[in-house]
This record gives sequence, C-alpha cells and structure tokens, in this order.
Amino acid sequence: MACAPDVEHTFSGEHALGGTRHSREALGRWFERLYRLFPGLDFEVKRVLVRGWPWRTVAMIEWVDRARPADGLPYENEGTHVLRFSWGRLVGLHAYLDTQKVEEVCERLAKEGIEEASAPPILT
Repeated sequence: MACAPDVEHTFSGEHALGGTRHSREALGRWFERLYRLFPGLDFEVKRVLVRGWPWRTVAMIEWVDRARPADGLPYENEGTHVLRFSWGRLVGLHAYLDTQKVEEVCERLAKEGIEEASAPPILT
C-alpha cells in the first residue's frame, strides 16, 4: 500500500505501541516493532466498508487478530481500522481496539526481559 510521506497513524494507549506518528518512516518502524513483539500476528477480516471519492476515500475494516507474542501465551483482540486515502495513497490510519490487552502483553513481555516492550512510543 502506498503511503503519503506525512501519513498520520494513531494507536491509542500508554505503551510501546501507543501514540501518533506523522511520517511514513515512523509508521514503518512502528510496524517493525509490532511484529517483533507480536510475531505471527494474523488478521481475520470481518467487514470492509469503503466510501468516498478518489481524492477523499475512507475505508473501515472490522477485524479479529491473533498472535503468540514472544512469551508464547496466546493473544486475541478485535477492533476496527479507519483508513483515509487520497488518490490511492494512505494519508491516515486510526486503530480502534482494546488497547488494555496490548498494554497487558507489553507489561508481560517487559517482565520477561524484552526491553522493547517497555520502550517509549515511536512518535516521529
């Protein structure tokens, strides 16, 4: 998926994955961290809704995700992503999910000695 250089990505919560990023590079680093902390993360898409014109398109994706984080315990969550596009390029992504579950996994991983799980959020 093509991203605008100044893409905005918001993932709520006070944990290593929380915060808002404002660049393609920061979003890339965020996804790298996500997959290091939640290897094998898999999404089951439930519904996709798309509306708008090519210069202002909004897509909503309802999903369930599953993974086996680095501590080996199963993880499952559900939520929705709201994506904003302009001329086929992603300009905004906001994740709505139970971030308490994410925070709990990060706390568990930090106790197991995985430092990145307690790292400051990637913001720029």
